[in-house]
Amino acid sequence: MTLLRQTMAVFASAAGLLMTACSTIDDPVARAIRKVTPYRVEVVQGNFVSKEQAQALRAGMSRNQVKDILGTPLIASVFHSDRWDYAFTIERKGTQPQQRQLSVYFKNDLYLRYEGDELPSESEFAERIAVPEDRKVVPRLEATPLELEKFRKNSPVPVAVQPKPVLPSDKSYPPLEAR
Repeated sequence: MTLLRQTMAVFASAAGLLMTACSTIDDPVARAIRKVTPYRVEVVQGNFVSKEQAQALRAGMSRNQVKDILGTPLIASVFHSDRWDYAFTIERKGTQPQQRQLSVYFKNDLYLRYEGDELPSESEFAERIAVPEDRKVVPRLEATPLELEKFRKNSPVPVAVQPKPVLPSDKSYPPLEAR
């Protein structure tokens, strides 16, 4: 029995040493993998309803007229036939997630009123989903004279490029326009 215990102790200590050794290795590949983040899809759900669209609604409009202005409702419940619900969410990397909700009420199939969150105008919405300015950094596209000189010193000797001779075409084509 003591031999079995000694063997188990050796294996346990070897496994412990192997585990600690893995955590101390400074592997550049592992470091690079930790820096890589997965791509996150921009999630857009529902219908965006702007302030201008809501202002275009008039009491007494038919359901089709409301649908022409706001689009198809996200929820048109059988249990609430006099109400359409519009919900909108957008999650975009680098910007705050946005959520809006709007309920449109009908009476005798005619538009009555709407309730919901404060709606942004189309231009306000476009500003909110725009990518932050710090990610719009445009790289410098011209080299300084010093950088050009370094490039010339390190580049191989250029070979003179001979232009291709223009050969006369033996094909004739009809004119593009009728005379």
